[in-house]
Amino acid sequence: MSDTTAQGQRKGLLLAFLCFGVFMVYLDATIVNVALPDIQEELSTDITQLQWIIDAYTLTFACLLLTSGTLGDILGRKKIFLAGLVGFTLTSVLCAVSDSIGLLLVGRTLQGVCGSVMIPVSLALVSAAYTSPAARAKAIGIWAGVGGIALSTGPVLGGVLVDHYGWQSIFWVNAPVGVIATAVLARLLTENRSVRERRLDLVGQLLFITTIAALAYGLIEGNGKGWTSGIILGAFAGSAVTLLLFVLWELRHPDPMLPMSFFRSPIVVVAGIVNFLSLFGLFAAIFLLTLYLQSINRLSSVETGVRFLALTVPIMIASFAASVVAAKIGPRLPIAVGSVLSAGGLFGLTVLETGSGFGSYWWSLALLGVGVSFTGAPATVALLGSVPAEQAGTASGVSNTFRQVGTVFGVALAGALLLRHLRDGMPGALADTGLPARTQAQAVDLLGDGDLSRLALLPPGARGPVMEAVSPVYVEGMHLAMEIAGAGALVGGLFALVFLKGGRRTEAPGAAAADGRDQDGLPVETAGQHS
Repeated sequence: MSDTTAQGQRKGLLLAFLCFGVFMVYLDATIVNVALPDIQEELSTDITQLQWIIDAYTLTFACLLLTSGTLGDILGRKKIFLAGLVGFTLTSVLCAVSDSIGLLLVGRTLQGVCGSVMIPVSLALVSAAYTSPAARAKAIGIWAGVGGIALSTGPVLGGVLVDHYGWQSIFWVNAPVGVIATAVLARLLTENRSVRERRLDLVGQLLFITTIAALAYGLIEGNGKGWTSGIILGAFAGSAVTLLLFVLWELRHPDPMLPMSFFRSPIVVVAGIVNFLSLFGLFAAIFLLTLYLQSINRLSSVETGVRFLALTVPIMIASFAASVVAAKIGPRLPIAVGSVLSAGGLFGLTVLETGSGFGSYWWSLALLGVGVSFTGAPATVALLGSVPAEQAGTASGVSNTFRQVGTVFGVALAGALLLRHLRDGMPGALADTGLPARTQAQAVDLLGDGDLSRLALLPPGARGPVMEAVSPVYVEGMHLAMEIAGAGALVGGLFALVFLKGGRRTEAPGAAAADGRDQDGLPVETAGQHS
């Protein structure tokens, strides 16, 4: 075997196992959704706690992305990636053995921390391994496609695992993959760092995560603690104060985590808004539909996962098509069309009723999938094309951060709207059942937090009438969230039409160099990478 062949095989093996690690991170963003009803029943959780299962992971992942890449530049990318991989594997085990919601949330939070390290650093490692522009582009394309594969397979794989082995299995599956990947990559990876001196912006990082966490806390906990309670008002006020401090700090820091100069460009602002709103609507829909399909329509985890293929497969296919279209005609029109399609899909989901069949909503899921792809990918193209080449790597991180923060608030607001409507509408709906007032009050107390599995605690004769009365209220709350998400999608499209220029972009300053790298030799994130 020649040295060239052996080297090629080594690089291929390296890429494969880096992608295994990346696959785990993206998989855990979607696989958990189909397990939520089982977790709710076994750990006796309410909707608020289910929101935290999703957002504890996504929040830490989103808020630490920019700093994690810098950490790899300073301390060494091999060292940091392996630390993240080992940490992700161990925290997955922690989630699997959790016997309480508190311990599970600790595990999910730590998973997000470790996952935020693995994504940007793995991209840098792929770039360092492939020096030829053509080979690098192909390798990055494979790396980027892993996110789409994880998105499409997550619900189905999660459904199979949950139905046959319990919800813990969605976390146990990471353990053998993590152990094998760590062992192989420890031998294959070579250490490398950024050629440019970097400095950690720890104060900016702390202020940023405090801002997002406080706002998410207020939205998620507002129904339970009261919207006018001191702790909720304090969370909103604290978020506003730390946001102001964050902006002031970033303006003064010599190497800011999030350069405020980016936002002087209306294109960056619009791209950020579009990226935020596209993921906001998508994950609001995924969160609520999972609960609807399993808690209201009584589908199994596998049946739920299969139905989500109508959403995830179009995303995987359309993301690549959207990038090509945006490169040819510019991002303005694709974003506008994608926003209308997304809104159409979200508004289409408002026709759902108790017991609605797949034939009544598959097209809405497909529209949403195509629409999200035709907003997110072109928005990233627009953002990267609006910044100097030396800032392209940071710009791609900013784009992904906006998308992940959109996920956090999509789940947070969707759950808040559902619970508010459920609590307001249940007493009136139960009054029409003819059940004794005491039984009605008991039903409100048991089900007011959205945990429909507690129906079993009611007297047997009351369970059927209560479920029949409560289900339409639950679905109406879901409709309200979909309507707001749909309106948000249209707002994103309107911003694109007003502030983005039409026509094909003639120059791509954000495309870094001819080989797609920034000043540190790092590849610019591909437009269709994150869904």
